Parts: sequence; C-alpha cells; structure tokens
Amino acid sequence: MPPTDPPPDDLAALRAEIDRLDDALHDLLMRRAEVVARVAVSAAKAGNGVALRPGREAAIIRRLLARHDGRLPARTLVRLWRELLAGTTAMQRPFVIAVGGTDLVGVAREQFGNLTPLRVHASPAQAIATVSAGNASAAVLPLPTQDEPAGSAWWTSLLRQDRPRLHVVGRLPFWAPRAEGAPTAQALVVAAVTPDPSGDDRGLIAVEMEGGGSHARLTAALAAADLPPRSLILRRDPGQGVLGLAEVDGILADDDPRLARIGAPRPPVVLGAYAMPVAGAGS
Repeated sequence: MPPTDPPPDDLAALRAEIDRLDDALHDLLMRRAEVVARVAVSAAKAGNGVALRPGREAAIIRRLLARHDGRLPARTLVRLWRELLAGTTAMQRPFVIAVGGTDLVGVAREQFGNLTPLRVHASPAQAIATVSAGNASAAVLPLPTQDEPAGSAWWTSLLRQDRPRLHVVGRLPFWAPRAEGAPTAQALVVAAVTPDPSGDDRGLIAVEMEGGGSHARLTAALAAADLPPRSLILRRDPGQGVLGLAEVDGILADDDPRLARIGAPRPPVVLGAYAMPVAGAGS
C-alpha cells in the first residue's frame, strides 16, 4: 500500500514536540551566551586583544562531529556552529574580516558567518594592511602556491613586520568533502594573535637558503632538524636568495631549538599555524 500521511492529531503532537525542543534549544543558547559574556569580561581583564580563537573553535567542531549521530547531516551541524561561533565572537568584541580578493568571499562567509562584516580588497597586501592598522580582526588570503607571481606572495611580507606581529591562524575551508555549491577556494587566515592549539595542527615556517638552494636540499635540512615538511614551496625572486615555505607538524614557538638546527644563513621565521581541516562533514 502507498504511504499515508499521519493522522492530524499525530501531526499536531509532533509539531508541538518540535516547538518544545525549539524552546529548549533556545534556552540553552541563551545560557551559552551568558557564559560567553563572562568569558569576554575575563579576557578583557587579562588584556587579550582580538576575540579570535580558531584553534579552540576547531576543537569544538571536531568534538561535536565525533559524537554526532542520527539523521541531521554533519555539514548542517558544522554550519549551525559556525554561525553560533561567529555570533558569540562578535558579542565579545567588534569583529570585521578583510578579504584579499573577491574569489575568497564565499569561503570567508562560510567560516565567519553571514552577518560578520567583510571588507573585500583588490589584493592580499591591502587586506594585510587593514589588519595591521587595526581596522579588521583577521584577513582571509589565498593559499600560497609554488608558481605565484612575486606580487601575490603575501606570506613573504610576514618576515619583515612592525608591530603588531601577524600570524597565520587558520586554513579554509575547514570541512570536507565539499557539497555541491559550497565554496572551494583555498585560503589562509592571518590575524594579530598567536595560533592557539586545536589538538591537530600544522605549522608554517619560512627559511632562507644560500646560493642554489633546491627543494631536495631544504627537505633534507628540515628532516635532519626533526621538522620533516608536509609540503614545501620555493621562491627564487630576482636579486634575492631562495626562500622556502614549509608546512610541518604542530605549532612552533619562535625559540624552538629545532629551528636553529636547519642551518639557514638567517634564523627561520615562524609564520604561524592552523588547525587541520576535518573530513567526513560533507554528508
């Protein structure tokens, strides 16, 4: 027999149950907001600046996905919490995101919420300048690539900074596989805060090499220093030495003794770190 609609009384009861659940969820959200307000007061007393903790946010989403079950799609859970985290971050301090290119707007919105103000710039350099001037909380910038032109290699500017010092603190998009219609641009997030650990992180370091440095040579030097690279790109700009950008496991401090063991002519520079994106949130 073909399926039939539930009796009207049953449907009314189910809708009433949904209303009760919505009220319970709303009560919990209001309680959560009260706790966030207390966090904001504590953070202000401690002198914390930007209300941005991408490592903590990544750990929250990973924990929820690990316990998630039932018919609600995992990507819906991620979207709910991304909007919630964006809203509660804005509660703590005014929150603006600079975007280094129109092609990154979608992935910035996905991470930082539909109501967070975005300032879209024509270049990564302009977005970085907005953060440095204190007019934005973070910048969303294109993921560095091996063959990008010199003007697009924004990460090299992080080697020579005045205060405030900027760090890479996030990678986008944070969840995969990508659903149809979801933004697919790859990006990094830069802010005037130090990266906070999520439990599964990758660090970024810039290393200058002498003479005819090669991919194999720098890979061997990093491995010998107990920093085997997960990925590595090299830049050979005219009139300058070879500069490498290496992705390694974990979050590195500026005084990590392994950096000195790389044997570079100048001390390597820690550019930041980011939480590894999660898989399995696309269903």
